[in-house]
Parts: sequence; C-alpha cells; structure tokens
Amino acid sequence: MDTLTIEGEDEAALASLPRRDPSIRRFSRRSRRLFRLLRRLVVNGDNVCDGTVTGEDYAVVTPPPDAVVGEDDVKPLPEFIGAGGGAGIFKVPVRAAVHPGRPPCLELRPHPLRETQTGKFLRSIACTETQLWAGQENGVRFWNLDDVYEPASVIEGQVRRGDEDTSPFHESVITSPTLCLLADQSNKLMWSGHKDGKIRAWKMDQRPCGSDDDLNPFKERISWQAHRGPVNSIVISSYGDMWSCSEGGVIKIWPWESLEKSLLLKPEEKHMAALLIERSPIDLRSQVTVNGTCSISSSEVKYLLSDSVRAKVWAVQSLSFSIWDSRSKDLLKVLDVEGQAECRADMPPLHGQQGDHETRVKFPTPSKKEKSPGFLQRSRNAIMGAAGAVRRVATRSAGGFVVEDTRKTEAIILAVDGTIWTGNMSGLIVQWDGDGTRLRYVNHHHRAVMCFCTFGDRIYVGYASGYIQVLDLDGDLVSSWVSHNEPVIKLAAGGGFVFSLATHGGVRGWYVASPGPLDNIIRTELSQKETLYARQDSVRVLIGTWNVGQGRASHGALMSWLGSVTSDVGIVVVGLQEVDMGAGFLAMSAAKETVGLEGSVAGQWWIDAIGKALDEKKTFERMGSRQLAGLLISLWARKEIRTHVGDLDVAAVPCGFGRAIGNKGGVGLRIRVYDRTMCFVNCHLAAHLEAVNRRNADFNHIFRLMVFSRGQNLSNAAAAGASTAAYTLKTTTNQSPGAEEVKSDLAAADMIAFCGDFNYRLYGITYDEARDFITQRSFDWLREMDQLRQEMKLGKVFQGMREALITFPPTYKFERNRSGLGGYDSGEKKRIPAWCDRVIYRDTQSTPFSESNLQCPVVSSVIMYEACMDVTESDHKPVRCKFHATIAHVDKSVRRRELGKIIKSNEEIISIFEELKSVPETTVSTNNIVLQSQDTGTLTITNNSTTSKAIFTILCGGQTIVKDDGEEEAEYNPRGSFGLPRWLEVSPASGIIKPEEAVEVRVHHEDPHTVGEYVDGIPQSEDTRDKEAILMVNIRGSCSTTWTSHSVKVRHCFSAGVCLIESKPPNLTENLDGSPREDGEEH
Repeated sequence: MDTLTIEGEDEAALASLPRRDPSIRRFSRRSRRLFRLLRRLVVNGDNVCDGTVTGEDYAVVTPPPDAVVGEDDVKPLPEFIGAGGGAGIFKVPVRAAVHPGRPPCLELRPHPLRETQTGKFLRSIACTETQLWAGQENGVRFWNLDDVYEPASVIEGQVRRGDEDTSPFHESVITSPTLCLLADQSNKLMWSGHKDGKIRAWKMDQRPCGSDDDLNPFKERISWQAHRGPVNSIVISSYGDMWSCSEGGVIKIWPWESLEKSLLLKPEEKHMAALLIERSPIDLRSQVTVNGTCSISSSEVKYLLSDSVRAKVWAVQSLSFSIWDSRSKDLLKVLDVEGQAECRADMPPLHGQQGDHETRVKFPTPSKKEKSPGFLQRSRNAIMGAAGAVRRVATRSAGGFVVEDTRKTEAIILAVDGTIWTGNMSGLIVQWDGDGTRLRYVNHHHRAVMCFCTFGDRIYVGYASGYIQVLDLDGDLVSSWVSHNEPVIKLAAGGGFVFSLATHGGVRGWYVASPGPLDNIIRTELSQKETLYARQDSVRVLIGTWNVGQGRASHGALMSWLGSVTSDVGIVVVGLQEVDMGAGFLAMSAAKETVGLEGSVAGQWWIDAIGKALDEKKTFERMGSRQLAGLLISLWARKEIRTHVGDLDVAAVPCGFGRAIGNKGGVGLRIRVYDRTMCFVNCHLAAHLEAVNRRNADFNHIFRLMVFSRGQNLSNAAAAGASTAAYTLKTTTNQSPGAEEVKSDLAAADMIAFCGDFNYRLYGITYDEARDFITQRSFDWLREMDQLRQEMKLGKVFQGMREALITFPPTYKFERNRSGLGGYDSGEKKRIPAWCDRVIYRDTQSTPFSESNLQCPVVSSVIMYEACMDVTESDHKPVRCKFHATIAHVDKSVRRRELGKIIKSNEEIISIFEELKSVPETTVSTNNIVLQSQDTGTLTITNNSTTSKAIFTILCGGQTIVKDDGEEEAEYNPRGSFGLPRWLEVSPASGIIKPEEAVEVRVHHEDPHTVGEYVDGIPQSEDTRDKEAILMVNIRGSCSTTWTSHSVKVRHCFSAGVCLIESKPPNLTENLDGSPREDGEEH
C-alpha cells in the first residue's frame, strides 16, 4: 500500500495544528482514500493516466521523459484534459493540406493581413475570358488568367507587403476608391465607378506583367465627373448606353454616341473628352419629376441591372425597384420588395432610423411626493435600465435586424432564362419575371445575401457568412461550401472559373466543373505533394490573468508578473478582471456599448502600465485590446514576428444582469499567427461557492455567442479595418431543411485559450483544512476538491480542453498588501482558498503528443504555469502561463504552382476540361434579314441535340452605313458591350432552348425615339441612309466553356425600293472577348 511520507518541517507544522474533531478525521480518511485511488489509476504506455476505469473520457497526460520543445529544450508540463471534447462545437476543427469540406480552388490572392491593406482594400471584381480586374481603394489592378499559377511579382528585389503569395498582377495609378467595375468587351475597356463621383475607362490590352516598365502604373483612357456623390453602380444597356447611379435617387444615362466621340480623341485631349461627356447625360430623376413630385424614391440607388433579354434596366434601392425602358428611357414601373406597385412620391424613413430614443439609457427618477429609494435600489434600477438598452440595441444593430432591415435588397442578377433574382439581408432569394412579377422565393441560408453571379444555367450566391451556394434555375440548392472566413462581397465568372472576393481582400477561383469528379482528383494529387509546400514555425505565447479588484499595481509588481519572463516570448496576452466596478460605472459602460464606445481611464492606465513593463516601444508592439465594463484583454506581439501576426478582431459577451451587463462575461481577441487562427478569451464567471451551474452556463453562453468583428457595417469594416466596440450576437432564424449549421467563431479556431477569474471553488472542505493542505503543499489532494476539475471530468464545462497540472497555492482570497501564505483571508467570512484564476486551452490535437503538420497545424504545450505569490496589490494573485506553439502552414505560392502543374498534366483533368468545351449543335434559319420602316422579321434557332440544352445570346457586332451605290463601309463599328443600334429591336435577346426544340426571335425595325441624338452630324430622327448591322448568335451548352457563333446580317432600307443584300454574311465576326473569330473558348 502506498503511504504518504511526512518529513522535517512538514511534520513539525502538522504537530502544531489544533486537534481535529471526528468529522474532520472522517474527511481526512476520505481524502486519503481518494489519493490512493488516484495513485492506483492505470498509466498506459503513452504516459496518459485516464479515467476510463470509471467510464469517463477525461485524462491526465504526462509527457514522455525525453519530450522537450524549442531550441532551449524545455520540458512540457503534465496536463489535465477535460471530457466531452469529441462532439459538436467542442470538436477539434478538421484541417488538411487541401480543405476537405469544399472544392479545391485557385488561391489567386491569399488572405492578406489586414494591416497591410490600409488604403488599398479590394472592393469589387469583374472578369472577362482572359483577365480578372479588381477595384481597390487606391485604383484598379488586373491579372492575366494565363499567369494565374505563377509566383508573385518581384519589383526591385522585393514582393509587395500583403501580396507575397499573390499571382502576378498589374496596377493602375492612384485614384479615389473604386466602388464598381464593368467590362466592355466590344471596345476592350474596363469601366470603373469611384467614390469621388468619377467614372474612368481603362484599356484591357495593357502591357503584360513582368515587363521592364512594371514600376510605371498604367493610366486611365478617359475620365469625367459623373456624380456629386459616389458612383455606386454602372451598367451598359442593350443599346450600348452607359447608366450610372448614386445617392439621392440619382440615375444618369451617358449616350454611347458621346462616349464614342470621346474615345476617338487623342490621349492629350483628355480634358476635351471629359467636357464632351459631362455635357451629354440624361438625368432620369428630373425626367420623372412633375410639379416637384418624383415617381421614384430619393433614397440611394445601390445597384443597376441591365435586362438584355427585354432591353430594360432595373434600378435597386433598399426597399424598392424601378424598371426602365433601355431604348426610350421611360419609367415603366416602380415596385416595393414585395412586388406591389409603389405609388408614393417618396419613400418613408427606414424603420431602423426611427425611435432613436430607444437607444438612450433611461434612469428612473422618483416623483417629489415619493420617498427617494435607497442607494442599492437606485443602483439596481440604473443597471437594469442599461441592460434593457443593451438588449434593444443588440437586437437591432448587432445581429437581430428589425423587420424592414432584413427586407433590404443587397444583390441582383439576370439568369440565362430571363428571370431576375434578388437577395436580401435575411438570406431570402426572390425570383422575378421581366415585368416585375414575383414568381417564387427560396431561403437556403440564414445570413445576408451579398452578391450573385451566373455561369450557364447555374446561379452562384455569396453570403455574409462566407458561404457560396450554387442554385439551379428553379432555386433548388445544388451545392454549398464555406469559401472564405469573412463575407463574400463579389462574385465574377470567366476563364473557366468563378472568382470570389471576401472583405479581407482574398480572391479565390473555383473551377466551373466543381463540385464534381474534378475535385477528388485535384485533392488527391495536391495532397500527395504536401512536403513541397508545407512549412513550420514556432512561437511562444505568454498569457497573464489577474483580478485586480479595482486597484492598480506598481511597476515592480508588473515586472515580477510579466516583464521578467518575456525574453523568449513572441506574443503576450493579458486578461484583467474588475478593472472598474460599481453600479454607476456598469450602467455607464452599458450605455457606451450601445453607441459603439468602450474603454475607461482605468483600463487605459493598465494597458499603458503593462506596455511599459513589456518595453513596447522597442521590443513589443501593441496589437489591440477590448474592454467590457470591468473586463479587459490586450495583446502585444514581438516586433521580430510582427509581419506574421495580424488581423486582430475583438468580441465581448456580457453575462451579468439579464445577460446584458459586463460585471460578468467574457472579452476576446482573435488573431492570425502564421496563417493560423488563435483566440484568447478573458472571462469573469458567476461568483459564490454554490453557483457551479451558473458558471457552467456562463461559459457555454460565451463559447456559443462570442462573435468576432471589426465593425457593424461590412463595407466600412473592410475599408478601414476598425474594431467594433459593440458586441454582436449570433442570430437564430428558421432555416430550410438541410440548411447547414454555421460553426461558432471559437469552435472554428486552431487554438483557443481561456483565462480569467473563473470563480470555481474548492468543495467538501473547510477553511482550516484547506489551509492545512496548502501549508503541506499537498496540491494533489486539493485538486480532487476543485469544482472546475470535477466539472471538466463530467464534460460539463471547457469540454475537451486542457490545463497544466496546478503546482502553485490557491490564488484566492488574500488580504491586500500582506505577503506569504499567511495572507489568506482571515476576516469574518474566512473565504475558503481556491484556484479561481486559471488558464485553459485547446489546440488542434485530437490525441495527446500529436506532431504538427497540415492535418494538425497547431500543437501547443505548457512550459510554465505559475502564480506570482509575491504580488500583494489585490485579493487575487496574478497567474501566468507560457505556451510553446508549433505551427504548420502552407506556402501558398508553391502550392498554387503545383496545382498548375497538375491541371496541365493530369490526363483525367484534361479530359474533364475537354468535355466542358462541348457545344450543342444548332442551326439558324437565315443569314440575312431585310427590314423597312416598322418591319418585323423572324429568326429561328433550332437545338439539334437530343440530350443537351442550348443557351443563346444575341449581340450586335457593329453597324455600318450603306452607300448610295450599294457599296458598304469597310468597318462595322460596335457600340458599348455589343449593344444594338437604336433602330433595331431583338426579342428575346437570350434564352434557353431545350433539346430538339426551337425558339423564334423577333427582329423589328423601330423609328428612333430619342430627339437630339446625331450620327455623323445628322439627327437620328432625320437619318434616311440605309444601315446594316451584324447580329452574332452565340451558342453554348448549359455548362460550356466555349461557344459557337452564327452571323446574321440585318439591313434597314429606308426607301421602298428593292434592297439587294449579299447572301453570304461577312466572315469576320466578333466574339464575346472582342477578338475576330467564329468560335470562342474560355481559357
């Protein structure tokens, strides 16, 4: 039998203790039995002493004798692992060399650290078949798709910060922030709308990346002042005119004739070109204003959509749509988001702008006749009033949107079948016909729809959660995956990819063949090359926690606690509790939270004092902090690793007084370290010995609801990277069957560390007994009485997380300014000493002693876990815990290069891409159509395939003037985006043809409506010359990356005489990317 050996001073100390009564002797015998049971537990070959003998899944892990970490060969400490970590949100996140939960993708621009993007965040993307363009805060950039697998560009021996792993790109001169992009492939121009109200045109055929003059950014072709406010959206209509929108309900049309003349001017005549365009716009708002009453709302026009099927334009405001005729510029209809006709002259203010009085904290004031309540009652009233305000604001602005907010339209797209789809803040997606009739709605996800794009008969949807979903034309869900860890703000298709842009500036390309057999082939091949692109680094993290009891500490105390142990540390995280307390402060803190403010004078003092102890001016850099009432957490990074640490986000979850006041709760920081996510949470849980269940509930509340954020407004957050002060809440809404559950932010992290005053006490023991065990340093006995350890054994709290075995005395409760173990509370209450102040963590290990690799990227071990018993400024002792973290990560430039090799060499992949080039065989009924005034011709397109659908699009390759002698001009001049001439109507201009079916296209001549427009100096309404246009009937399959093009010559003969026309159309046909060829291909 094992016996407890008592020697020397310990024996003398025990002899001096008073005699125990029988109940204590019974307790001592029970404690010894527990201790002997602990010693008899089975120790397996892996040095894991587990609880399986009693049917539990907790474990005590002791590292092997030869286990060391770091260059200084430090031995890790034994750890206790809580039960319940293998399921649900407490399960270790899945990691792999190639993400198993989504299709393999092209990392065109890997997620850059936010700090590197100040003033140059990407806001928008647009794609052609050969290029991807991005609008950024300081201009535009583009990638040639032939170079996407290449390593980053090196300029003057250096790679630009934030673009270390980005594919080669070319960048423009500095401009105002770019808000929107539009590709005009007929004229090889990229149009951009800017925050300063200007529209700019950029030539697509810029010099290739890597040329000798890479250092010279390219310049715009033309630019002009289009609006007083920002240019929110630009489109080119079916007739080649440009439409743009801005604030105040303003919509302007820029006729193609003016744009064309300006583009013909020489570069040195830019000023004249701008003046010419600025004098030409048509202001639609003024057109529909009669006697001061306007038919459309004065709210901001956010988006425009060109309905090329029916030659219409949709203008989108938050809660309404207006539909316009592209040709006549007439307003056809105004609808609300429910599809009802809108008759009011102006829209009322949004519901979210009303009732501002609700956000104010109201403190009850007694009437003069009533007796004034006491201090405690007044304090309670103040706190509860603040709590109500916090709940109301949290519901409205931090996740639980009010009814009208969720109805706001955030995205709009035209599908190939001619239907129009819109998405709103609630995740609702609505299908409309071309006349504005609401056909159906679907809801596959509970977060806001941010963007759409289409490829073939598929609709891609980007969400604020980072998800991408693929829908068919009936709105049914085809596939879904997490594309980014931040909102997807833009999608664009081209070159065989669907590109996605997230708020952090990362750009990924998803193969149009995904999801499908292609995914498994790439995933397998790329995973086998893991050794080529896997990299490994390590960092030491020091976490300090201290309940400061509303006091302050001397510089010496801070040096003893933190400054003396940071010589080998890369990251320092400090969590403080009770920085400020009191009813008045708590109420004021809650009120400040409602308007996005946080922090206090005391909190700032502590941050500055700790920074001084860490020598932050020379050695460490302060990354950020978050305060919620008395809770404060702050983080510093060593300057040597600063380039690998960033993207700091903050969060706070209150747990006191109706889950709204921050006297209890948690504050958190999330940060990327070597491209892995680490979360640090400082908690102050419910107090009192008997409140175990409340503490467990507080932890569960914090773990599930903690949402990290940089700002309440997504676009502002992306632009400025500012931290949010107000905490946010996960919303719960009704989801459709099969809708996926979004993991909590903490559950998705590679490493989580909780620190703080958890308030778990010692149970089944008296004050005197605890003091005796402490004097004997019998901490193994005391650990068996620890509430937290018992709850972790049962899997009720900190599920699956780990804590180094405690070898220091309990840190609570002490008399201030009294040193030594004799300083424990000896007052009237004689609170039982307890380990209230703890550090508990979880990394990516699912089994002990795992090695760091891309499947288990963060492997941490505790190399120091101590309490600073010599610090006496509070009734708690500060605790520090030092981790050694080994981090495996990916060299994304190398992995992208290896992906390119696989794509180009794997025979199965080549075969899949060849199949995507298949185009159904089709025939067009005629090559020539002759029209006179108001004539209508018919064009029949037949799908000869027996199995495949055909998608057709009719564009105009250009028009020319027929000379009197019948000879044609040599050149067909295309309008913007292959738009139709004003005298020609084509309906429908695009659509789907089922197998072995045909569609009839109406080709009609119409007299020009617009007065004052000229061609070659002749008013269009008086132009009597014969004209000829080339229609391009482009055919592709439902998922084809190539198309075939049929040419149809349409001639308008003004005179009633016989018009002769060549039976053979010209053999020079412009395809979608503007190159002269009959067949097109996506590369």
